[in-house]
Amino acid sequence: MKKLINSPENVVVEALRGMEKAHADILKVNYEPAYIARAGGPAKKVAIVSGGGAGHEPLHGGFVGKGMLDAACPGAVFTSPTPDQMEAATKAVNGGKGVLHIVKNYTGDVMNFQMAADLARAEGIEVESVVVDDDVAVENSTWTAGRRGVGGTVLMEKIAGAAAEAGASLAEVTAIAKKVNAQVRSMGMALTSCTVPHAGKPTFDLPEDEMEIGVGIHGEPGRKRVKLAPADEVVDMLMKPILSDLPFKSGDEVLLFVNGLGGTPLIEQYIVYRKAAEIAAAAGLKVTRHLVGPYITSLEMAGVSITLLKLDAELTKLWDAPVHTAGLRWGV
Repeated sequence: MKKLINSPENVVVEALRGMEKAHADILKVNYEPAYIARAGGPAKKVAIVSGGGAGHEPLHGGFVGKGMLDAACPGAVFTSPTPDQMEAATKAVNGGKGVLHIVKNYTGDVMNFQMAADLARAEGIEVESVVVDDDVAVENSTWTAGRRGVGGTVLMEKIAGAAAEAGASLAEVTAIAKKVNAQVRSMGMALTSCTVPHAGKPTFDLPEDEMEIGVGIHGEPGRKRVKLAPADEVVDMLMKPILSDLPFKSGDEVLLFVNGLGGTPLIEQYIVYRKAAEIAAAAGLKVTRHLVGPYITSLEMAGVSITLLKLDAELTKLWDAPVHTAGLRWGV
C-alpha cells in the first residue's frame, strides 16, 4: 500500500484537522463526536444534515456551507457514522425550523440515521429524512436493500440546500429532495480497485485487461466484468441503462454530471462528458446544466460515474443559486 498517510488509525481525524484549517471561514469541526458544521452556528432556516463513511471526499464534508449542508457526519473509511454523531450534529445545527437528513441508501447509514432521527425527535426537534437511491446498476447490492445512493446525492444536497437557504419550510425542502430523487439516475464503472487504509490491500481484484461496469462507490460488484474497451464504448454501456430507466423522454432538459471516482484525471472525465453529451442529445435530451469533476469519490479508484437529472424551472433555479462550500462554489 502506497498512501500519503501517517497511520491508518489517524486518517480521518488528521484529514478533518486539515480541512478545518483550510476552510475555517466556511466550517468548523467537532471531534467528540465527530461532525463538520457550518461556521457561525445554526441559522434560522431548515437545517440539512448528511453523512457517511469517509473516503468519498469532497462528499459530504466538502459540501458544508452556505447554500448546501449545515452539517456532515464522517464515519471511518467506508463505514457508517454512528447515531450519536448524527444526533449531535442534528442538535448543533437546528435553528428551530426543523432538520432534513439526506441519507445514501446503504444499510448502515439508513439504520443509524433513523436512530438519530428518533433520538432528536424525542428531544423535540422536527426531523425528516430522504433516502437517495439513484444507481440503476443493481436492484440490491452487498450493502443495500434496493438501489444504492451514488452521484445523485451531490445534486440533491445542492438543490435541497438552496431551497432551505431561500427560506422554504421543512415540508417544502423535503418535497424538493424527494423530487430530485425521483428524477435522477446514475451508473458507474471502475478500471481499478481502491485500497482502504486499514485493509492495506485492494478491495477487489480486477485484472489489468478488465473493467467493472456498474460498480458501487465501495467497490461493490456491478452488472458485469468485461474486457477493456475504448472510452466511447464504455460511456455507451453507462448511458443506455440510465436512459432506459424512468423518467427521461425526448425533449426533457437535464443536468449531466460526470464524476471521477478518485483516480481518473479530468482529461479522461472530459472525454467521457463529450460522448455522454452526444448520446444525450441523440436521445433528444437538452443538456442545460452540467458538472464535471471528482465530487463523490472512492479513494483512489480509477473510474467514472454518470448521472442525469431531469430538470424543470424550479430545480434549475435552485441549482443555479449561490453556493459557498469547500467542494462547490459559485454565485458568491
